[in-house]
Amino acid sequence: MSTTLVTVDIGGTHARFALAGIAAGGAITLGEPVTLHTHDHASFQTAWEHFAQLQGGTLPPAVAIAIAGPVGRQEDHERMIRFTNNPWVIRPALIPEKLGAERYTVINDFGAVGHAVARAGAEFFLHLAGPDQPLPNRGTLSVLGPGTGMGVAHVWRDGSGDYRVQATEGGHVDYAPVDSIEDAILARLRQRYRRVSAERVVSGPGLVDIYEALAGMEGRAIQQVDDKTLWGLGTSGEDSLAAAAVDRFCLALGSFAGDIALAQGASAVVIAGGLGLRIKDTLIRSGFANRFTAKGRFEGLMAALPVKLITHPQPGLFGAAAAFAKEHLQ
Repeated sequence: MSTTLVTVDIGGTHARFALAGIAAGGAITLGEPVTLHTHDHASFQTAWEHFAQLQGGTLPPAVAIAIAGPVGRQEDHERMIRFTNNPWVIRPALIPEKLGAERYTVINDFGAVGHAVARAGAEFFLHLAGPDQPLPNRGTLSVLGPGTGMGVAHVWRDGSGDYRVQATEGGHVDYAPVDSIEDAILARLRQRYRRVSAERVVSGPGLVDIYEALAGMEGRAIQQVDDKTLWGLGTSGEDSLAAAAVDRFCLALGSFAGDIALAQGASAVVIAGGLGLRIKDTLIRSGFANRFTAKGRFEGLMAALPVKLITHPQPGLFGAAAAFAKEHLQ
C-alpha cells in the first residue's frame, strides 16, 4: 500500500514544501516543490495553510519536516524547536492538532541529507576524488556540506540494505590550519572570535574572511564584498584575488573532509549542500583531492576512499520523506 505525505525543508530564509509518494516497495517520488519565504508568514502553520491552498485546500494527514537547527530528543514530547534565522517556533506535540497530521517525523536538516545519501540512486552522485567506484553498501559514509554553516552527519550501512543516520555538530570542531596562509586566516578570525571553528572558514560566508585575509597579506585595501558576489567573481576568474580565495576554500574543505573521514572511520565521503553543487567544476579542478589525502601516515588509507558529490535537486525534501518511511513504514 502506498503512502502520500507532505515533506518540508525549512531553513532561515525559505521553507520548501512538496507532496511525496512512498510506494509499497519503498520507492520515493517527489512532486513539484513549492518555495515560500519564511518572512512572508507569521508561523509554520500559516505557511502550511498557504501550501494547502496551492494544493486545492487539503493535504494528506502525514508530514516529514527537516529543520535547519537542533530538533531535540524525539522522546521529549514537550520540546519546543526554535529557528536560528527566523522567528518561527514548532512544538512537535501540537503537530496533529495544528496541521491535522496523524503521523509526523521531525528531523535535523542534515540528518535528512544523510537519509538522502542512503536512499538516492547512483545517478545522483558525481565522482570528486579517490577511486571512481560506487558508494559501499557496508560501513560508514561521512556526509558534510558547506552552506550558511557546515553540516556534518554520518550514515552507517550494514550491507543488507538497512542503515542508520546520525546528524552531528561536526562543523564546530576547531579550525586546523596547515600552512602559513591558513595561519594568517586563523589570526584574522581570532581577532573577532575567541574560538575559531571549522565552519567559520569552510562555509559560504567564510569566503569573505578568506578573501580579506589574503588582501591583508598583500597590503591591499579591503573591499566590502558579500560572499555571493565573491563566489561569482572567484569562480568566473574575473577577480584574481577572489579566485585565490575560492582555491583556498577548496583546499580547506579538502582538509576538513579528510579530518571528518578519519574521525568517523569512513568508508567513503559525500559532499552535500547547495554550495558544493554550485562550485563542483571548480572543486574538481582544485587542490581539494590532494588536501583530502594529505594525512601523513594515513595518506594511503585516505587515497582509497571514494569521495562523491550528491547532485539530487532536493536532498532535504527527499531525505525527510525517507526518514518518515524509516520511522513509520518499516
